[in-house]
Amino acid sequence: MLRLYDAELRSRLLLGTARYPSPSILTEAVKASGAQAVTVSLRRESGGERAGQGFWSIIRDLGVRVLPNTAGCHSVKEAVTTAHMGREVFGTSWVKLEVIGEDETLQPDVFGLVEAARVLCQEGFEVFPYTTEDLIVAERLLEAGCRVLMPWGSPIGSGRGLNNLFGLKALRARFPDVPMVVDAGIGVPSHAAQAVELGFDAVLINTAVSQARDPVGMAGAFAQAVAAGRAAYEAGPMEPRDLAVPSTPVIGKAFLG
Repeated sequence: MLRLYDAELRSRLLLGTARYPSPSILTEAVKASGAQAVTVSLRRESGGERAGQGFWSIIRDLGVRVLPNTAGCHSVKEAVTTAHMGREVFGTSWVKLEVIGEDETLQPDVFGLVEAARVLCQEGFEVFPYTTEDLIVAERLLEAGCRVLMPWGSPIGSGRGLNNLFGLKALRARFPDVPMVVDAGIGVPSHAAQAVELGFDAVLINTAVSQARDPVGMAGAFAQAVAAGRAAYEAGPMEPRDLAVPSTPVIGKAFLG
């Protein structure tokens, strides 16, 4: 069971809802993934014209938890304002906090991220910060009041998988009791399995599913990969070795002269 703040989820896969070919494919993909929480960008909603009400109706009918995000925000003020809009529109204190600092890689502005996290935590939000694998930044986010971390695997939408295995392993080891969701850059199910095998609690996928030739089939593949990765982690994977070790015992082997 995955625990994020006070919510318990059976699935360790969170799914994004952007860029699907159609609402029906989005619906079927969420069902195939088994995800019990999805991210939704406020930019899909239009408070003035209510243009996003149809989309919100689709998400509500799925019966899953909604994690509004501040995607596309480049400043603390913009992110905080968007978070408040999310709480009003979706009726939840959850927020995936993004404060983007660099346009080419969409790398987080970690200084602004910590500041925005502190403001939102003080205002009663349950913050899921999109961050890097930096240990000091993680420490500051936890001090600000975050109880979940979302380190990136690699740049958003890149599909490059886990770029910095050393950094991610160090982060997991440094904060063993903090729920962590690997977010961004996961391109294929094996990347997701690898993240969960390392001890991360969940993964968040969007582009790898929505832009697949068969989004519904890919969502199901990611569900299986995450389940397999978690089972492997709990079973205790063997440690890599530099030298070969025979799998067949040599004791009792006949030696011919």
